[in-house]
Amino acid sequence: MKVREKFILLSIFIVILITITAQYWPFMWWSLIIIGPVIILGIIDIIQKKHAIRRNFPFIGRMRYLLESIRPEIMQYFVETDTEGRPINRIFRNLIYQRAKKVNDTTPFGTQMNVYRSGYEWMDHSMYIQNTYKRHEFPKIIIGGKDCKKPYSASLLNISAMSFGSLSKNAVMALNKGANIGGFAHNTGEGGLSKYHLKYKGDLIWQIGTAYFGCRTKAGKFSADSFQKKAIKDQVKMVEIKLSQGAKPGHGGVLPAIKNTPEIAEIRQIEPHKDVLSPPSHSVFSNPLELLEFIEQLRNLSGGKPIGFKLCVGKKEEFIDICKAMVEVGIKPDFITVDGGEGGTGAAPVEFSNSIGMPLREGLVFVHDTLVGFDLKSDIKIIASGKIFSGFHMIRAKALGADLCNSARAMMLSIGCIQARECNINTCPTGIATQNNSLIAGLVVDEKSQRVANFHEETIHSFLEMIAAAGLNHHDEIKRKHVNRRIGMHSIEKYDEIYPIVNKGSLLAPDTKN
Repeated sequence: MKVREKFILLSIFIVILITITAQYWPFMWWSLIIIGPVIILGIIDIIQKKHAIRRNFPFIGRMRYLLESIRPEIMQYFVETDTEGRPINRIFRNLIYQRAKKVNDTTPFGTQMNVYRSGYEWMDHSMYIQNTYKRHEFPKIIIGGKDCKKPYSASLLNISAMSFGSLSKNAVMALNKGANIGGFAHNTGEGGLSKYHLKYKGDLIWQIGTAYFGCRTKAGKFSADSFQKKAIKDQVKMVEIKLSQGAKPGHGGVLPAIKNTPEIAEIRQIEPHKDVLSPPSHSVFSNPLELLEFIEQLRNLSGGKPIGFKLCVGKKEEFIDICKAMVEVGIKPDFITVDGGEGGTGAAPVEFSNSIGMPLREGLVFVHDTLVGFDLKSDIKIIASGKIFSGFHMIRAKALGADLCNSARAMMLSIGCIQARECNINTCPTGIATQNNSLIAGLVVDEKSQRVANFHEETIHSFLEMIAAAGLNHHDEIKRKHVNRRIGMHSIEKYDEIYPIVNKGSLLAPDTKN
């Protein structure tokens, strides 16, 4: 029974009990002075559609908003802190909520960050401000190389990979409808292509993981026929091969048994009610040439759509070998998604999340510079994925070599995630990361989808405003020289000093250079 149904039944029982007992003890009517407002507020919570926590937990859910209303004095004690006790991500969390709700996202009293702390970053501005972008005319990036027959015009910011199974059906639908409203893409995650991804017709990036969910044989191998039937759908704009994920690189995806419902099992073509542990690596390929052949196969099966792969950088020589293979055989992905080791997940071993995988900045620089060194970058777009929360995060990623960005955590926050960290036990109070129908019902798709679109619009707008503030005419003009990083109290370096520029073709063998 749902909590809200229990609340209604309990309220009815209490009113009846008071009515009966008041026949003998009239003073019991006075208890309605306390009980009555609680019942009324609870009913209001059940009826309203904006706040999932209040819908799922009538009256008592208001405690969360009470604490939030007097932040940061109270809320700062309930968030993550670093080794010196400073709150982490509270600033960006509040910013995301504000942008999703389209409320005032300005702040008083200047910067909320310690500008003298090592690691603080900022960009250079200009006295000669440019303003060439209009509010609703956001630029696009064309993804698709010479072998791609159906290039995709992508937004600068899109929804990163999150699977149905990890997320609820209502969360998936809210994200996809938001993508449709805002004109950006929604990555399915490795959990397969479901009817909930397709319902609202938002652009999709179909991710194929090591378990080949949704395009696999009974033995768990890749099924070309099953893949082709889904990949040719108009709504599927690109296909992404997941090699590794930032939150658990070298480890397959994890879906706890409690979240593996019969519906999800059917979509993934697996048995329900069992822990789902994806293999750590693909069975279709085991070397760079086979990977490129798989990319070519998927491109042909999809009718020529952009095909790419996602990875968190591990052994550098392995990526270099892939680049050498591209030069040798001429087969190239249309895009590469670089995930950082700091990326999030619904379930992963702690050691993998904390201690394996290259962070986004270093991984992004390495992938970009290696592609440039092998003269491959002009044909391949780079997507940055890993704690992209704000316009400045996008600028930083662009400066380091990304063409566009994906965001998962910020998109979840925009639909109401409070980072309760109950994703892996199926008790997410907001109805986002759970398969508990009583909790899922609290998330209203029409309400939350608009918040996704709002966050996307406001963040892109902020990104473009910052570019204008730097005196630039176009986002492609962002370079490493535009971003500064404090190395120490008396030491500051620009990104092009920290990450020196690599010359085009400098990694090619002499006989392969033009």
